[in-house]
Amino acid sequence: MNTDFSDLSLMQISDSFFPTGLYTMSNGLETLFSEKRIASIDELYELIQTNIVQQIGPADCVALANAYNFTGSKDVERIIECDKLLFSMKLVKELREATCRSGTQMIKCVSSFVNNDVLSEYYEAVKNSKTPGTHAVVIGVVSNSLGIEKQKAALHFLYGFSVSMVGAALRLGMIEHIQSQKILHQLKPVIAETCNKYISKSLSEMWQFAPEYDVIQIAHEQTFSKMFIT
Repeated sequence: MNTDFSDLSLMQISDSFFPTGLYTMSNGLETLFSEKRIASIDELYELIQTNIVQQIGPADCVALANAYNFTGSKDVERIIECDKLLFSMKLVKELREATCRSGTQMIKCVSSFVNNDVLSEYYEAVKNSKTPGTHAVVIGVVSNSLGIEKQKAALHFLYGFSVSMVGAALRLGMIEHIQSQKILHQLKPVIAETCNKYISKSLSEMWQFAPEYDVIQIAHEQTFSKMFIT
């Protein structure tokens, strides 16, 4: 009997049934839609692509990959360094809180059924507010603990982000189900290229630059009535 459950573990943490709350995030899309600044499928694709290339790839993916490596070497202090650095690069309060909420939910859930010293020590640091528990870093730690390959973990993270935005567009009434799958298919080369580009970068090479996108997020943060938390 095959006892390698890593692929099943990846399916588990990737499933919408897993309680991370990604479906509650639009990543600024709600504001753009309500202001009628985005309407077409091509514009939606460009928005997601820009976010992946300019923010999620060079910042979150690098933090995830390094956290994965430090989990393997049992270096919790360096994991916390990844966590704090990524947190400091999230310039919008709403986004910082959302990524920590998702990360905390994930590590809390996984810690309930996985017995791993590094995972437990890092979770204690998160619970005691010694580290923020950003979603990308948590995925790096959790993936290593579950035996999931680093590349698959990064692909899962990038794909999960894309699905959360496409899902938000679907619920906002911008697109239909078939169109949503078309966009996800078109994003595959972007996701794969971004993963390959940043999976081996060091923490000193982390960056993110999308100022107009940050302004959009700030506008959403100040909206009185909204469907999504980002």
